Amino acid sequence: MPKVLVLYKKPKNAEAFEKHYMSVHAPLAKKIPGLTAYDISRGGVGTPAGPSADIHLVATLSFDTMDALKAGMGSAEGKAAAGDLPNFADGGVDLYIFDTQEL
Repeated sequence: MPKVLVLYKKPKNAEAFEKHYMSVHAPLAKKIPGLTAYDISRGGVGTPAGPSADIHLVATLSFDTMDALKAGMGSAEGKAAAGDLPNFADGGVDLYIFDTQEL
């Protein structure tokens, strides 16, 4: 199952980040064509050594096929979601695209 992993780094204002993410960004992302699942981390993000020093939130977007992922991310809705990132992700954001295989 193809996925987009989004790692949001610590924002300057966590409360403003959360407000914008939940009221503006998440509704935009949910409109991406072909999106089959969308989840986010809740609470602190950790590492094996303890709390992450730089990651604030993790989002995972799932699609049925890599073609569906590419089409969705390239759609007007995907571009709107990507275009919204500078409006709230002032700490930085990393996106990773990959396919998965069940073992």
